[in-house]
Amino acid sequence: MYAVRAVTFSTVNSARPDLPRTLGFWPAIGVMVGVAVGSGIFKTPVSIAQALPDPTWTLVLWGVGGVLSLLGALAFTELATAMPASGGIYTFLRQAYGKPMAFVFGWTYMLITKPSAAAGIAMVFAEAVRGVFKVDWDPRVITIAALIGLTILNVIGTRLSAGVSLVSTIMKFAALIALVVCALTLVKGTTDNFAAPSEPISLRTAIVGVMASIMWTYDGWSDVGAIAGEVKEPQRNLPRIYLLGTMAIMGIYLAVNASMFWALPQHVIANNTMLPAARILDIAFGAGGVVVILGVIGFSTLTSSHASVLTGARVTFAQARDGLLFSFLAKVSSRGTPAVALWTQCILSISATLMLGTFSKLADTFVFTMWIFYGLAAAAVVILRITQPNLPRPYRCWGYPVVPIVFVLVALAMTALAIYEDYQSTLPWIGVLLAGFPVYFVWRRLFPEPVNPESTNVVAGPDADKT
Repeated sequence: MYAVRAVTFSTVNSARPDLPRTLGFWPAIGVMVGVAVGSGIFKTPVSIAQALPDPTWTLVLWGVGGVLSLLGALAFTELATAMPASGGIYTFLRQAYGKPMAFVFGWTYMLITKPSAAAGIAMVFAEAVRGVFKVDWDPRVITIAALIGLTILNVIGTRLSAGVSLVSTIMKFAALIALVVCALTLVKGTTDNFAAPSEPISLRTAIVGVMASIMWTYDGWSDVGAIAGEVKEPQRNLPRIYLLGTMAIMGIYLAVNASMFWALPQHVIANNTMLPAARILDIAFGAGGVVVILGVIGFSTLTSSHASVLTGARVTFAQARDGLLFSFLAKVSSRGTPAVALWTQCILSISATLMLGTFSKLADTFVFTMWIFYGLAAAAVVILRITQPNLPRPYRCWGYPVVPIVFVLVALAMTALAIYEDYQSTLPWIGVLLAGFPVYFVWRRLFPEPVNPESTNVVAGPDADKT
């Protein structure tokens, strides 16, 4: 059905090339959930248990993380339905703050954020491959091979890629539900595992570190905005995708964590050499169960990286389409995919793999840079309500203005936390981010504003264009 053939590029409407709207509700929600449900749900319970030895508080914080993600989804839904174009946060920032801020986001996203995210997730896949096949291959080689393969799949076609994400998301949810059932029925658990620790803990200090890990695990709910330009009936489908997808992620994460605490004492989760999921299946099925769960982790992370590759290139495409990057990055292939942007992202992700090397460094880089722009995007809901009241808004954020303001405060806290925890590592990335502003003005000097500003307009109405 999907025969591989040579990819050629269309020159139709080269001033503003568009990606075809080929994604219905289910493929699009498969992409969104597919990005979010990857390695985090398997890895973060260990570091969280080490930082916060209180199962009840841990579950509360997982719930808080889900609620915060839902608040972000509510805010982003208003923006995405008002501006249903490729680019997501880039498009939102351009409309609210103008092109310099949008350029800085796209600059940071292309060079740091998305390469570190895609490479970080693929790195976990590489470790799973080493564990399943008992090989001592360099994980960076496996990671690079995975990134190249995923890019090829995305270049072939968006419908195929989104279909793969949907099927893999269903399989991941089925595997996680099976894990929950095994933990509740095949392991002799007890409610005693939920008891508070006997020794006092510094709850405030623990929460600071734990929330960063939890929000990393939830991340992905925002990615559907990047493919909004390819979603059919966006005003109808985007609100359902954002809200139902985020609630599904929250539900499965709470179920998995609760079942882990039922099956395993907190100290076992924190100190065992096995991941909690592997330990549960080891108790239930023996060594064969461990191999199975390692395979599930590998599959989950690979498909999450696949969805991340799909969404990431859309930001680069949108920025180039608006004349804020080289025009060849906005070329649309004969298969309706941003192939050049995809391959550029692949090269940068490989560079991130070689430069940073470990999952923790890649994840920390992503969390720090992304939450800065999450806060700016949520604030855009308030700013655009004031500055562009006539902007068409098929969906209005529930709980406005409290919801976006609370989310902005959370984003500020996450950013401050990242700087406080490791300022020596974050300061260079702040420098790269700030460097985007002078680079923008140099770019505009070399490549002046297009004669027809309407060519970069992404919404309709009297307040549509803000440059």
